[in-house]
Amino acid sequence: MIPAQQTAVEQVPAAGWREWQQTTGGILLDVREPLEWAHGTLPDSVTLSLSHLPASLDQLDPEQPVLVICRAGNRSQLAAQFLVHNGFSQVANLTGGLKQIGMA
Repeated sequence: MIPAQQTAVEQVPAAGWREWQQTTGGILLDVREPLEWAHGTLPDSVTLSLSHLPASLDQLDPEQPVLVICRAGNRSQLAAQFLVHNGFSQVANLTGGLKQIGMA
C-alpha cells in the first residue's frame, strides 16, 4: 500500500519532460493501469502500475533519476513520494500528467 505522507518532490512541467530526461539521463515511469497504456505513453517509458509499485521496487534502480507520469499528475505524485520515502535519490513528478501533453 502507498503511504499518504507528504514528501517534497521535484515538479516538472509537462512541456519540460524531454529536457528533464536529457539533462538527468533518467527514466520515465508510467504508473497508470494497463488499459490506459493501450492509449499510448511517452517514448521509452517504463510501465508499472501504481498498485504494483510497492511489490516491484526491485525492478528500479534507486540511484537512477525517475520522472513519474500518469494521466493527471495525482497518482504520479503519490508514486514519487513513495519512491523518495523508499530511498530513491532523484525523483520528479510530471505536473498535470499526460493530459497536459494532450495524450490522455
